[in-house]
Amino acid sequence: MDSTPRGNRLHIAIFGRRNAGKSSLINALTDQDIAVVSNVPGTTTDPVYKAMELLPVGPVVIIDTAGIDDTGDLGQLRVQRSIDVLNKADLVLLVIDAGTGVTEFEEDIVRRCQEKKLPAIVVLNKIDTHPVTEQELADTKEKLGLEPVAVSALTKQGIGELKIAIVKNAPPSWDDQTIVGDLLNPGDLAVLVVPIDLAAPKGRLILPQVQTIRDILDHDAMAYVVKERELKECISTLNKKPKIVITDSQAFLKADADTPPDVLLTSFSILFARYKGDLETLVAGAKAIERLKPGDKVLIAEACTHHRMEDDIGTVKIPRWLRQIVGGELDFHWSSGHRFPADLSDFKLVVHCGACMINRREMLSRIMQVQQAGVPIVNYGVCIAYVQGILRRALSPFPMLQEMLDDVE
Repeated sequence: MDSTPRGNRLHIAIFGRRNAGKSSLINALTDQDIAVVSNVPGTTTDPVYKAMELLPVGPVVIIDTAGIDDTGDLGQLRVQRSIDVLNKADLVLLVIDAGTGVTEFEEDIVRRCQEKKLPAIVVLNKIDTHPVTEQELADTKEKLGLEPVAVSALTKQGIGELKIAIVKNAPPSWDDQTIVGDLLNPGDLAVLVVPIDLAAPKGRLILPQVQTIRDILDHDAMAYVVKERELKECISTLNKKPKIVITDSQAFLKADADTPPDVLLTSFSILFARYKGDLETLVAGAKAIERLKPGDKVLIAEACTHHRMEDDIGTVKIPRWLRQIVGGELDFHWSSGHRFPADLSDFKLVVHCGACMINRREMLSRIMQVQQAGVPIVNYGVCIAYVQGILRRALSPFPMLQEMLDDVE
């Protein structure tokens, strides 16, 4: 992900008056000291671009700008250079010192953002020295027409809420990304393992399978679709080995046994963990499975509602596998559709579906909500691969995550 081109990154521009805490906010968001912080107004003189990972949002370019209230001839040049950044930004964070409130400078930036149809988030900073009241929040919203997020860049209070706001306010084009196409070259062959059982809808494939096929074709590669018992014969009769085998998670063990070791192997659910969420966080969460103890509270969350079959994956199979690992009973809870518990603090693990029925913003919001509660989260595909002992193999398309898994282990 470090090689993501700048043009494919979400560009987040930080605006505000001098000494509003813009550079400190960048450091708090990224959990790094990448911006120079000083009590002297005007430390940042020209826009500074920094390409990096903002977890769990993904690859971004953070743009630190000069104070919009800079003075003098040179100061006005700096302000204009900052204003020009609006032509490059995907999202604006307007930082306001909570102790000074809204001025004409902030109103001007909001007006410019509205003219450009550019999403913006108002950030009331320094609440560690000036705690804001509900009335102050309401007044800020009334003046600027935007819901403010109250934070302290110094103590990092409210930074989690700000990240959620970034995800929710990012432009629609931000989450346009591939499912598997970036792993394939034109002419490559992908074999898709699609079990046809009682849970399979009659006359059609499920949405992740259809979307994956379309993504393969969009990248000028080829797709073979087989049932699990036909995979071995399919590979043996091909003139060339496939680049990748993508399987339904429930057929992982069979697919692993029949896929040559020099062929990439993963599942639809793992691909969707990356496509719709944050695969790195979900892989890290898998280790929490080993720490579960009998009686622990586990949430199994699905983004849609559907008719459950006799051997349903979410209510029967995954609970059974987790009980086998724990060696005892667990306190399972379920949520489905748009219902997602507000209080997650009592859970020891959240197991989420592949999120094919919600967008990436909502899935990332859920992941961050779980993280704020201090609870590990994993998705169906990662969980199944882990409990079946083949997670490392299932991450073969992502060697960096294999290394991360080795470090965690």
